[in-house]
Amino acid sequence: MTSAIEHFSNRLRFETDVSDVQQALAAGTPGHLVIDSRSIEAWDQGHLPGAVHLPTREIAGRAAALVPAGSAVVTYCWGPGCNGATRAALEFARLGYQVKEMIGGYEYWVREGFPVQCATGLVSRPVDDLTAPAGAHCGC
Repeated sequence: MTSAIEHFSNRLRFETDVSDVQQALAAGTPGHLVIDSRSIEAWDQGHLPGAVHLPTREIAGRAAALVPAGSAVVTYCWGPGCNGATRAALEFARLGYQVKEMIGGYEYWVREGFPVQCATGLVSRPVDDLTAPAGAHCGC
C-alpha cells in the first residue's frame, strides 16, 4: 500500500491537467510559465495563449534566458500518445526547475474547448462531449 500512496502522490506532484492549467492561466498565477515543447510547425498551427515556445532539444541551451529562476514550469506536447512533454519536463528538472507535465497535452486542451492562439488570433473548437460533457462536471 505504501508504494501505491507514494506513486499517486508523486503523480500529483509532477503532473497537472488541462483544467488546472487553464484555471492558473486565467487567474494570472504569478511565476506560472507554460512551455510548448513541440516543433515550430506545430506551434504555428496553434498553442496555448501565453505559452512560451521552447522545443525540448533547445531547453538546456535556452531555458535560462527564457524562463525566470523560481518559475513553476508546466510542459506540454501533442497529447497522451506522445511523451514529448515528459522529455521536456525531465530537461527542466535536470536544470533545477520546479516542473509539472500537463497530461492530455494540446489535444485535450483543444478538446475541452479552451482557446488556442494561432495566426488569426484566439480560436476555440466545440467542446468534445467525451472529455467535457455539456452540463456535467466530473467532480474531481
